[in-house]
Formats: sequence, C-alpha cells, structure tokens
Amino acid sequence: MKKGIHPKYFKNAVAVCSCGEEFKISSTKEKINIELCSKCHPFYTGKQKLVDTAGRVDKFKLRLERAKNAVPKKPKKRKRKIIEIVDKIEKDDKNESKGEKKEKDNKKGLLKEEKTVNEIKEEEKVEKDQ
Repeated sequence: MKKGIHPKYFKNAVAVCSCGEEFKISSTKEKINIELCSKCHPFYTGKQKLVDTAGRVDKFKLRLERAKNAVPKKPKKRKRKIIEIVDKIEKDDKNESKGEKKEKDNKKGLLKEEKTVNEIKEEEKVEKDQ
C-alpha cells in the first residue's frame, strides 16, 4: 500500500443511533450518527416507526389534505374566434360534394389534371411528329 493516500482507519469507532444505542465498529470516521439500528428497526422489533427526515411525512399529509379539500378547476375557455373558424371549416367540408371538392383542389393546384386515354394518345402522336 502506498503511504499518505489512504484515510486514517479507526478500529474502535463509535456508532450512535437516534434511539440512544451505542456500539463499536471499525470505520474511517471516529463517530457516526445513524437513524436506525437493530434495536429500533421495525423489521427486528415488529413495531412501526416513522423516520421523518426534515418533516417530509408531515408535508405529504398536508399536501394530501389540500388535494382532498380542493375545488376542481374549471376548464379554460377557448377563444371564440378560433372555435367559429374551425366550426365553419368543418361545416363547409360536410356540405361539399365530391365534385365540388375536386374543383376546389384543382384551383389550389393540389390535384394533377386528369386526362382521358384519347388525350394521352393524341399527345404522344404530336410528340412523335415533331
């Protein structure tokens, strides 16, 4: 082992529990404060003990009570203008026939022009002649 890089080791260190029990252990610290030991741990004693660190159990119970007594919030109202526009668009879509919809899409340039078989053959003849 290299010298000077390891912490000092105490063979007779003392562990002090919150219940008041003290016992000797080996550690790198001379005195250790612990919350539970074999004398007060619920597994060994059969009794339930709440270990409350910084009032967390009390905070949780308070929050739980507030949630039970709280009045439910009303849903936020959507802006009227947006609702009217959406309703109008949905109404127009329902009322349109398929033919009107294709014409509307053609005007917007969304659909390609539909050609008959004869029109395609005529275009091919014109291209061959040129």
